[in-house]
Formats: sequence, structure tokens, C-alpha cells
Amino acid sequence: MEGVVLKLPSSFKLITPFTLRSTTTTTTTTVKVSKFRNFSCAATASSDIAVEKPCLSLGHITRPDFPILHQNVNKSKLVYLDNAATSQKPTAVLDSLHNYYSTYNSNVHRGSVLPIKDITSWAHNVGAKVLVDACQSVPHMVVDVQNLDADFLVASSHKMCGPTGAGFLYGKSGILSGMPPFLGGGEMISDVFLDYSTYAEPPSRLMNLFKDFVPSTPAVYLQCHFRTVINTELATYLHESLRSIPNVRIYGPVPSEHVCRASLCSFNVENIHPTDIATFLDQEYGVAIRSGHHCAQPLHRYLGINASARASLHLYNTTEDVDAFITALKGTIDFFVSSL
Repeated sequence: MEGVVLKLPSSFKLITPFTLRSTTTTTTTTVKVSKFRNFSCAATASSDIAVEKPCLSLGHITRPDFPILHQNVNKSKLVYLDNAATSQKPTAVLDSLHNYYSTYNSNVHRGSVLPIKDITSWAHNVGAKVLVDACQSVPHMVVDVQNLDADFLVASSHKMCGPTGAGFLYGKSGILSGMPPFLGGGEMISDVFLDYSTYAEPPSRLMNLFKDFVPSTPAVYLQCHFRTVINTELATYLHESLRSIPNVRIYGPVPSEHVCRASLCSFNVENIHPTDIATFLDQEYGVAIRSGHHCAQPLHRYLGINASARASLHLYNTTEDVDAFITALKGTIDFFVSSL
């Protein structure tokens, strides 16, 4: 998969073995290597050994560290495709949260890709400042704040495999330096006099804005080292698989070389309410998607619909997840069609 930039936490383990091949007679042995699970390999006394790395999808590599995915829901294997709402958390985050609250806790002092760069330029032309809500974008694509020329940009942790109630605010240094703090307290002060105070430079002068809401953020993010993941192949596979089902309408452009889509599909099935689809997928197949207006009511009005269903992907999803969803959706459609 080209274009993937991923830094995995140290707790991630490779579960599929390497294969060692030699041109001479081979014997099979079991090798144990630190930080990796046991694996079988073929080896000989010959020094002419080539190491062949198997082709693993990102989902198969990362999935073992997401314990919530390894369970049955309503007697079916869980297929989690509601990642645009919130992502699941790896053991690195779960362990960090547990460690923080057990040891260190104290009173520490949407669906499509918008032309943000153009919008920023238009806003700046009339003297306006721009704050970009990048909660959906940051986990799925490269976001270059300098290229976008955004004045502010925010994103939330819980859609990047982190804890809920955490996130970050980016702001241009010049703007942040010119903004007086509106909450006083420790760390945001430079010097204090009887008749006036001077304030620390950003980000310290803004820390009181965040410290009461995200006390665990430093502990979590020191151990959670995810970077942006671009999984266009799986997103395209989801779109093409869903498009193959009759009477399904997918909203938004068809992915192509020149069209960038988020890793999700919002859709409707003719004569079946999306909430019925989502409920049946959950109860009968253990497949989690989302239904509703997805905080985009004006768009739904423009499209002439009240709601839609949405399947969304993250780094731990696989083609098997998509296949299970498609099979379950076909079964769901058959059920409701036979009931009409």
C-alpha cells in the first residue's frame, strides 16, 4: 500500500512469520525472537539465506492490539465500521490510561473532503480568520496546516485511537502570541507585579484552557505514537463492493486518481430506512455501522433525504471486515424485501 506513514507503538507485535528460504536443503525449526511471537522458519547451515517478508495488510498488522475487536456480538464476530464516529483504542492507550489513573493522577497545574485551502484564501481576502475542524481528516489523510494556511485547526483524540475528552488545538504563533489569556493560573504567567502581569509565550499562556479537561493527555500521547495513515485501497474496495449491490445509492463522488474520498461510504437502500438497516446489521450479524444525519442536516436536506447509513474505516479494518459487511447487508436487504 503506497503512501502509508505509520509509527507503531512498541507493544505492537508481528503475528505472521517471516519465511527464510535457502537454495540448499532445509530443515524446519522454531525460533523465538525478543519482542516477536514464536514463528516457524526454514533454515540451513548455508549462509546463503534470503529473507522474504510476507505481504500483510495494515489491518492484519494492527488488529491484534485492539482487544475490543476480538469478541462476538449477537452471536456473530464483531465487524466495527463506525470509525467516523469514534475509533477503537489499542492496548497502548488502554494501558497508558490505566497506568495514569492508578499511579499519576493528580491536579495537574464530515464524510467528504472540502476545499479547505480555497475556503481559507477566500476568508483571508475579507479579513476573516479560519478555524478548521479536522477531527475527521487527521486520522485519514495528511493535513499540512502551513499549506492550508489555516489560522486554527482542531482535532479530537478519540478518532485517532486515543481516549475520549482529549484532543489538540493548533494556532499560528503570531495569532496566539497576540491573544490575551482569558483564564488565569499557573504556567501561563511570565512575571507578576502589583499593578500588572506579563504572560508566557504560547502554548503555555493557553494551558489553563485545557488542563481541567485533558489531564491525561501528556501521559497518553507519550506512549501512543500513531501517525497519519492513508488507506485509499481499502476505502476504494469498500466503495466498489457497496456499489455492486442493486438499489444501493452511495452519496458523493466515485473515488479515482483525481477524486479523494474519506474512508467511508454514506448510503441508502431503496425503500428501507437506514435505521432499520443499522439495527438489523447489529442484531443479526454483529456489524456496527451508523445511521442518522451524521451532524449534517443541511446536506441531507439538499439531497432530499432524512437520514442515511454510514460505514467507515480505520487502520485496523481489513478486507475481511468489508466482505462480512457486504454479506450482512445483502442478507438484511433480502429480509426487508421479502417482508414488503
